[in-house]
Amino acid sequence: MDNDKHWVGTWATTPATSLVSAVFDNNYTVRMTPRISIGGGTIRVRISNAHGNGKLAIGAASVGIRDKGASVVPGTLRPLTFNGAASMSIATGALAISDPVELEVAPLADLAVSVYLTADVPIGFQVTGRYARQTNYISPQGDFTDAINMRVYKITDEWCFVSGVDVLASKETGGVVAVGDSLTDGNISTHDTFNRWPDQLARRLVAREDGRLFGVMNQGLGGNRILHDDRGDSGLRRFDRDVLAQPGVTHAIVMLGTNDLRNRNGLSGEEVTGEQLITGMHQMALRAQASGIKFIAATLTPFGNETFMPGAWNPTREQHRVAFNEWIRHSDLLDGVVDFDAALRDPETPTQMLPIYDCGDGLHPSDLGYCKMGDVIDLALLDMA
Repeated sequence: MDNDKHWVGTWATTPATSLVSAVFDNNYTVRMTPRISIGGGTIRVRISNAHGNGKLAIGAASVGIRDKGASVVPGTLRPLTFNGAASMSIATGALAISDPVELEVAPLADLAVSVYLTADVPIGFQVTGRYARQTNYISPQGDFTDAINMRVYKITDEWCFVSGVDVLASKETGGVVAVGDSLTDGNISTHDTFNRWPDQLARRLVAREDGRLFGVMNQGLGGNRILHDDRGDSGLRRFDRDVLAQPGVTHAIVMLGTNDLRNRNGLSGEEVTGEQLITGMHQMALRAQASGIKFIAATLTPFGNETFMPGAWNPTREQHRVAFNEWIRHSDLLDGVVDFDAALRDPETPTQMLPIYDCGDGLHPSDLGYCKMGDVIDLALLDMA
């Protein structure tokens, strides 16, 4: 590898236990359609078996530039190999990184990553980023990894197995990992419109004329909490895998805590305080900084009129949210702050989002709200050494 370059994640998603996925049998091909952030001439793909309870058998895999639907731009399809082999068995809890392939990809390009499954998928297999808000494709039976126009048996809006795409970039290129829950994953945003706040951040970074180049990796996970597991590992548990281990990461932007406060499971042992949230965020910041990663915390947006889960808000939980946000705004520990709360809240009713930024459920932003979140991130925070 060129010593003047290093691997940087240009797209990523979070391994999580599936709740609603279709069951995969053997002899199917999945074609995932990630939109990358930064481009380059050499890429590689990461495939995860993080939550399976058995080996994941990959018979073949490929990557190309997506045309439309499940089709690939002719001339761009490349087979993926693993240590020179076309097939790979991924152990339980592990991931596989493909060999590098030469493929010129532009910033914000859509890729088509195809994976052919030769054996039944282990029970408990993971999807990644449960609220993908992205159309992905499953073939009829057969290996379609080399098909320009893949036949489609069914569609899914989940990410299956593919957990990252990396690009070989200059040493100066950095990586931003966005860590959060469904508000980072982009739940309720319009399908196939790329209106998650990390998408907007990536567009802004690509569009600016000056400043450092950054890959953006979205590690949002619906339902995620700082302190307790739910639909996947807690923020504290997954931090090493989803942040510290990401290729080329230099900065982390973390928005977590809303689901801790909402306590979706209603368990007394999971009722949290602002102080407990502060302790959890403090620990993540220390771990990031010990690895040379700048830690930027984001305030929690209001949910006082939530209809997504009635009863999730109460005045006591609101007091804890306010206390947590105030700590984020004024802590000397953090390397930076993004004030999503101030950006989206209604100044007349600060326990609620402005209606224009609310998707209608009182919890998740609208497309406009998500893009507003991406717009209020001070890019100067990322250019700091």
